[in-house]
Parts: sequence; C-alpha cells; structure tokens
Amino acid sequence: MKIAFLGTGLMGEPLAEKFIGKAKQLYIYNRTKSKTSGLKEKGAIVADSPEHAIKESDIIFTMVTDYPALCNLLFSDRFNSFNEKAIIQMSTISPGESELLEERIESFGGEYIEAPVLGSIPQIKDNSLMILCGGKENLVNKYKPVLELISENITYVGGIGSAAVIKLALNQFIPSLAAIFSASYSYLIKNNVNTIPFMNILKQSALYAPTYEKKISNYDSRNYDNPNFPLKHMLKDINLIETQFKEVKIDTTIIEAVKKILINAVRENLGDKDYSALYEIINPKK
Repeated sequence: MKIAFLGTGLMGEPLAEKFIGKAKQLYIYNRTKSKTSGLKEKGAIVADSPEHAIKESDIIFTMVTDYPALCNLLFSDRFNSFNEKAIIQMSTISPGESELLEERIESFGGEYIEAPVLGSIPQIKDNSLMILCGGKENLVNKYKPVLELISENITYVGGIGSAAVIKLALNQFIPSLAAIFSASYSYLIKNNVNTIPFMNILKQSALYAPTYEKKISNYDSRNYDNPNFPLKHMLKDINLIETQFKEVKIDTTIIEAVKKILINAVRENLGDKDYSALYEIINPKK
C-alpha cells in the first residue's frame, strides 16, 4: 500500500505521520516545502509535485485550505488519470464542491470518499479524532482499514455531501461557543467576580461544554500561540458556513456577528493565533 498525503500543514503533518512505518511508502507534498522536513526525517518521501505523489501512490489523502487549492493539487494538464487510485478528501469544503470532486475523479477512473474531521492535534495523537465519512458505503468500508490507521473513531454518515454538511454544521459551533463564553467570562472579569464559582456552577449545568474550560488559560494569559485551529482558518470556514446557510434560507444573523468578531481579530493581526484570540475583540486590553 503506497500512500500520498497532499497538504502537510498544521493538521496534515501529524495525520501523515500516522502512516510512517505502516504504508509501504509514504509520499508527501506541500506547497511550502519547509513544512515537509519533519516528515522527511522520519522516512517520508517528499514529492517534487502533486502529480509525482499521485502517480506513485494507490491512495491519496488531501488536507488543504479549500476547494480551489484541492483542484490545483488534483487536476493538472500534466496528469489527469486516477485509474485504480482512491482520493480521500479531508478538507472542509461545501457539499456541492464535494459532489463535483466525486464526478471529476470518477471521470478520470478514480474512487472518491469525503472524510472531513472533527478535532485537532491532541485528538490525532490519541487516536480519537472524529472522521466523518461520506460517499458510496462499499468504498468507505473498503478504505476503512486505512482510515483506522489514523483514528479509531470513524462514522459513516451517508452519500457524498453528507459529511461536508455535518462538518459545516459542527464547525459553526466552534467560534459561536467561543464568542458566547468569552462574553460571559469577560463580564465576570469586568465586575471583579471570582470566576471559579461561576465555572463550578456552569460545569454542573446543561449549559456546559468542555471547550469553555480548555480556553480559559488562553484568556487569562492573553496568550494564543501554538494554535490547534488558527483564527484565519476559522474565518475561512465561517465565510463558507454563512454562504451555505443562506443558500438554504437559514437566518445568518448569529453567524454574521461572529464573522464580524473574527474579521476584527484578523485586522488586529491575530489571524495566525488560536481562534480563542477572538477574546481580544470581545474583551480588549485597557
């Protein structure tokens, strides 16, 4: 089994590392070549181009920013055959984009499943990353043993587009919950109220979500380095979510408010920080 992993950024690198020593060969490609050095030292083969990685592999994983980036990687005038190859797409894209990918990959003789993920680097490391699989069920079952090299937590959710819909619906929670909690937490701080009783009460209530507590140290220290999910990528996702919700006539007032916070955070040069840096907009320094 020869595997290619296209996109070895924040999430792609630890995902690709899962295949080292398990795949017959692991080919990797990233537009920024410096982001392949760690995996190269561990035994991965750095491809000169996406075409090179695809040509040499049986199964191709992708984890890149968006749909245009995917198309740039997968479809080239120099290489347009996926015969006897499978594409497992892990990026956050729209259901319509996923359907177009399936159609185009199948026209070139390949197999396609969508497999976006919920979780981040800690979940990759402990094999609990949630992989949401959409596509033909027989194909998902066929490649499930390969996906199990990444995580034990794999869920088949339906045909192509289903996983993309669920991923966007879930991702809408992430900045929205962070913004809601940041506002309440800031209110306590502004009134010089001890936050410990508040958290104890919250944890015993139906209002609690574990993500709240995970970000408190970021808020208290105002340090958002070493992001699990950079704020600029969160803004990219919320833009996509807003578009998708509007297409099906869902009111986007809440999403637009969160989007405004994220835009302001990017303007404050917080785009490369953890998304919890939106706290700086909700509760700016004096």
